[in-house]
Amino acid sequence: MTTETHHGIYLEHRTALIDYSARILGSREAAEDIVQDAYMRFAPGKADPVSARQPLAYLYGIVRNLSFDLLKRRKIEAREQDSDPPYWIVPQAAPTPEQNLVLSEQVRITAQVLSELPQDVRIAVEMYRFGGYTLAEVAGHLDVSVATVHRHVRTAMLKIALALDTSIS
Repeated sequence: MTTETHHGIYLEHRTALIDYSARILGSREAAEDIVQDAYMRFAPGKADPVSARQPLAYLYGIVRNLSFDLLKRRKIEAREQDSDPPYWIVPQAAPTPEQNLVLSEQVRITAQVLSELPQDVRIAVEMYRFGGYTLAEVAGHLDVSVATVHRHVRTAMLKIALALDTSIS
């Protein structure tokens, strides 16, 4: 198929191709860009041998595929714009000296309460709350029941909360 034939098919069906793409995209301007890109792919030397048998169908296929590719790209871009940025990008307010002092005091009180607990209770709290272990894993490590570990953690957390509450008052 010659260059003139390709160009003639393109020119003859250009308006119909733009209408076809515009129905998919919902934008005539974007459809015109798609049809132009489709012609560049349809031009001689770039088309495969199959396109020589049914050039118009091949051209419509190119327009269709490019239109759907653009829709997918728009959807991905919209999804990226709508999503919240990762927490590490968002600037964080620097804590004030007073906030640092309060936090230090809370950590000191928590450490003091933990040091006063029996060893198995302290281990249960540290493994569950700070180590990320499940109650079942802590129970297996301490060789006690899950209910006992739950009771240890609940008791310790209650003591810590009371100590923190009385320090604020």
